[in-house]
Amino acid sequence: MPIRSLLQGKRTLSFEFFPPRTPQAAEELYASISQLQELKPSFVSVTYGAGGGTRELTHDLVVKLRTATQLDPMPHLTCVGHTRSEIDDILQRYAQANISAILALRGDVPPNFPSDQSPWKDFQYASDLVGAIKRFNEKGNHPQGGFLIGVAGFPEGHPQTPNRMVELERMKAKLDAGADFIVTQLFFDNRDFYDYRSRLEMLGGRVPIVAGIMPITSATGMRRMAELALGARYPAPLLRALARAGDDAESIRRVGVHWATEQCRDLLEHNVAGLHLYTLNRSTATREIYANLGVKDSEQLVW
Repeated sequence: MPIRSLLQGKRTLSFEFFPPRTPQAAEELYASISQLQELKPSFVSVTYGAGGGTRELTHDLVVKLRTATQLDPMPHLTCVGHTRSEIDDILQRYAQANISAILALRGDVPPNFPSDQSPWKDFQYASDLVGAIKRFNEKGNHPQGGFLIGVAGFPEGHPQTPNRMVELERMKAKLDAGADFIVTQLFFDNRDFYDYRSRLEMLGGRVPIVAGIMPITSATGMRRMAELALGARYPAPLLRALARAGDDAESIRRVGVHWATEQCRDLLEHNVAGLHLYTLNRSTATREIYANLGVKDSEQLVW
């Protein structure tokens, strides 16, 4: 089920990868991709290093996924440090590769960004980037008629936003600029997602909202996850289950996969537009979630 089916009311199942930095990491990633292809994801997203960290690696991986696999890649694209001409060049390259969608993000300023420079050039907010992609689409240079435009959503709230009213205003700006769908940051309590979805509906945001799910697979990964997710909240029942697992690494992994499976099951029962699994470039947890749900691939989850 391709990503464009989102706009037709069809459910999508998708995964996220990040560009490998070493030959060993690349080998591990492509082994995972080989296994995950069998699950027939609707699309896969590829993250983007701010300030030049992995930008070229992202471009190369996206094009390789498009040309050498059966996957439909959706690159992340951020505002940090970019000029309009740079964004146009990137979009042109992706259009020539027949990439169907872009995830437009404001992006985080990298810690090593020069203090005497502004990280914001021609784009300061994700809505600015959405508008630029929309204008590119209107030029008619894309073989599919233009990119679909995704934006990020934050069910638990964004820590850099002063309150939920401002957060809604900023999301409305992204939707008004031309965003077609939302992919959420990870969360561990589905009630946060349902409340977020309801608030966007009150705002008039009728675009599909794809839920981001990341299974906990280790204690170290859990701490790192909280840092990357800007302070993700762990519900008490999840923390109690992890506490019962103690220092047993396999037990921690099983608790995490089980919790993520139950999140997915409940979201499917509550008509989620799509599920986006953060794989951390590994295939095992994702494949186990599919098995726990009783399906062999995404086509069995799309109804």
